[in-house]
Amino acid sequence: MMLARHVPVRGWQRQQEPGFRLKMIRFSRRTNWNTEENDLSRAHRLRVEAGLPIADLTVSNPTRCGFQYDANIVASLADGRALDYDPQPKGLLAARKAVCRYYEEHGVRLDPGQVLLTTSTSEAYSYLFRLLCDPGSEVLVPQPGYPLFDFLADLDDVRVKPAPLVYDHGWQIDAEGFRRAISTDARAIVLVHPNNPTGHFTKPWEAQELGRLCAEFDLSLIVDEVFLDYQFRGAAESFAAGLEGVSVYVVSGLSKIAGLPQMKAAWIAATGPERVQAMDRLEVIADTFLSMNTPVQWALPGWLGGRVAIQTQIRARVAANLGELDRQLSAHEELRRLEVEGGWYAMLRIPALQPDGVTVRELLDRGVWVHPGYFFGMEDSGWLVLSLLGPENEFGTGVTRLIVYLGTHQGSNKVSGMPKV
Repeated sequence: MMLARHVPVRGWQRQQEPGFRLKMIRFSRRTNWNTEENDLSRAHRLRVEAGLPIADLTVSNPTRCGFQYDANIVASLADGRALDYDPQPKGLLAARKAVCRYYEEHGVRLDPGQVLLTTSTSEAYSYLFRLLCDPGSEVLVPQPGYPLFDFLADLDDVRVKPAPLVYDHGWQIDAEGFRRAISTDARAIVLVHPNNPTGHFTKPWEAQELGRLCAEFDLSLIVDEVFLDYQFRGAAESFAAGLEGVSVYVVSGLSKIAGLPQMKAAWIAATGPERVQAMDRLEVIADTFLSMNTPVQWALPGWLGGRVAIQTQIRARVAANLGELDRQLSAHEELRRLEVEGGWYAMLRIPALQPDGVTVRELLDRGVWVHPGYFFGMEDSGWLVLSLLGPENEFGTGVTRLIVYLGTHQGSNKVSGMPKV
């Protein structure tokens, strides 16, 4: 600590010496991102720091949404077996069996040998990109979609290729658009089931289309099912059963399933004709890092088995907020909510009178924080994305302010009946 305090001083002194030339550290091109705070984030930070009220319609962290958690959740980490360090690259057998039981409740039988534990779905993606891709390879990612894959791909020297979802009385994949996006460098299609933020569940006919594309172009299918348990109607089918002749890698974890993003536990479930070879290679990748910690692995069966309590609360909250949104939208024909089948987000189509960044900034000035559609790959104007996870009173207040703003004179600094707060 003392050394750290004095290094800058000595560095400054050396710069004053004759003939001294300051050398620049070379960083990897893969991390050459623009790390400057953007205007919207800065405005939000300053409002928070000023203590001004914000109805947050972007919240995605269930641990900060007022849900009631079992008091024994943290106590589960005190399992005495965690004192014994027995590094298992795939993860402890007891934890992997618990994942298999979860899928059995979804009608899918898996062997623990098909499951590999990771600390997060992000890590799972990274393992799979390393398994399937060479530097410069491409992975197809549907848009609209969550803007995570660009960073993961950069770090693993992979390129993201957008593939279109289209909206026509509901979201659906554009099979021909996917085909046109496939190049000789393509190695995999990434599918979020249901999609974030559209809430689109991949239908059986869409899965068959994707399976045909994978078979024709020798591609693997990576399926993210973190929101699988949050469907609005009917029973959602998991891709863990696999598609005939296609290598399918399902990723999921406790972040959404058990509402425990802080516990850092996820997995990969491999199916398809090459799953044995794939698991052998994934085991080496995982053995290189051994990132899973033992207390979490011993606690995972209990957390996964007790997921119903938190899921029930989340489903009730999401349904209530979606109902409130629809109630308030019903009096405004110019505002439209797109159909959603699962997850905990809703997309709004609004008049494209100005860039959505301007709209979001002006809403922030009125105490409402929402995502612009372009954050998820939509056009620059005409789209907003709302989280349905927040407390009902805060959500209702935020929607009211949003609708008053949009329903009067969008873009004006003087909105009738809508003072800045």
